[in-house]
Amino acid sequence: MRRTECLFAIVSLMVLVAAGCKPAAPSTRSEVVVYCAQDHVYAEPILAEFTRQTGIRVRSVYDSEAVKTVGLANRLLAERAHPQCDVFWGNEELRTRQLAAQDVFRPTNGWAAMGYRSRRIVINTNLLDISRAPRSLLELTNAEWRGRVVLAYPLFGSTATHFMALRQHWGAEKWEAWCRALMANRPLMVDGNSVSAKMVARGEAWIGLTDSDDILVEQRRGAPLSALPLTAESLLLPNTVGVVRGAPHPAAAQELFEFLQTRAALAPLVEAGALEGFDVPPEVAASGTLRPDWSRVLQDLEDATARMREIFLR
Repeated sequence: MRRTECLFAIVSLMVLVAAGCKPAAPSTRSEVVVYCAQDHVYAEPILAEFTRQTGIRVRSVYDSEAVKTVGLANRLLAERAHPQCDVFWGNEELRTRQLAAQDVFRPTNGWAAMGYRSRRIVINTNLLDISRAPRSLLELTNAEWRGRVVLAYPLFGSTATHFMALRQHWGAEKWEAWCRALMANRPLMVDGNSVSAKMVARGEAWIGLTDSDDILVEQRRGAPLSALPLTAESLLLPNTVGVVRGAPHPAAAQELFEFLQTRAALAPLVEAGALEGFDVPPEVAASGTLRPDWSRVLQDLEDATARMREIFLR
């Protein structure tokens, strides 16, 4: 009997110990999920440095250049009821503002902008003297540029954002007339701004609409490219970072949100040319670039997108 009582006591003790040693809930700092529109080659070293400093593992989801930002934005909208992402790292402003307007980000301190790059007209100086280059986007519909202009498909990425801002700047009627005239002039439509810059670099097009970072990549390779000066039709493009409402890892999300706004984190982007600078300098601000009323742009987004699908559909 004494032995039976002893065994019972040991088993009871083991049950109590096991009950008291349940594994702790996973830490909300252990990892962070990022949907990233910044180019993989630039973003990964920065995210790796964040992991090195904090010990927080980063799981990154990227999009193809052809549908960059729009694809990630649509994914975040689809996941609103059950968020899978903690932090959205955007490379332009419109889609971030669209997500904010749809309550994708947390209500307080939901998103921030950092750094800038720009939309530019670029020319191949072996084919076109800068004195003859078009000074306005409106001139791209002239017959002399027929089949000599290249641009990314304007339903995605920074090209879409630029076109939306131009619609507000010119007015819907003038903008639509320009879009139709541009398409009638047989532009080369490609999947992404880097492709646009490459085609001008190779002489397959004389003139391109693209981003400053893609121009710089080709210039560093020795391509005969020149970016035309900023005008009232040019658009500055910040990077953005936002914390998703109901993020699965809120503590880690906050750390990454703060980290990506630091100069130390942005410095590699500036050095690589992915950003032109941390802050917009006075001379760039004075150039009179587009200053969209983003609330109005968002109100018109659905209609403008439908118009562009009709005009530019391949």
